[in-house]
Amino acid sequence: MEQDNLIARCKKGDREAFNELVLKYQDNVINLAYNLLSDRDDAYDAAQETFIKVYKNIGSFRGESSFVTWIYRITSNVCKDILRKRQRQGATVSLSPADDSADSQFMDIKDEKKTPEEMLETTELQREVREALSELKAEYREVIVYCDMEQLSYEEMSSLLKCPVGTIKSRLSRARTALRNNLLKKSGTKN
Repeated sequence: MEQDNLIARCKKGDREAFNELVLKYQDNVINLAYNLLSDRDDAYDAAQETFIKVYKNIGSFRGESSFVTWIYRITSNVCKDILRKRQRQGATVSLSPADDSADSQFMDIKDEKKTPEEMLETTELQREVREALSELKAEYREVIVYCDMEQLSYEEMSSLLKCPVGTIKSRLSRARTALRNNLLKKSGTKN
């Protein structure tokens, strides 16, 4: 109910309500953008562009899907635009940080109870998974991020990607197989 009230107030031009929506969803939007773009600066740029689009288009939100699905669709489209721009510029898309500095890992959630060695192993594993994920086709990377990282339901992904649940399930299955094969290749293990 609180969310519906915020949205209604935003539609009437209430900037304070919009600020509350931004505060409520900014971490989700930044994390989704980071998972899709693998670049912290691009993720922040994408989040800013997303909220500009939300502000300009909040009046067109009809509630046919959940607000989260709507904002994720906008974020996804903004990220796709950034990826297309990278491709035109000849840049490569990588889901691993540009360097191994501690600052580049600031979005990772760290368990303070882990030993430094365990944390290093976790960071290395995350880097390997992001690298293997970056080698997938965009449509495969997208469903893995939405399902396994953002934990969206099949129905939410179907609404977001505008395709049937069956397509989501088969795409996710193929994506997981491709990711597994990429990880096995990197580790030197044969299928």
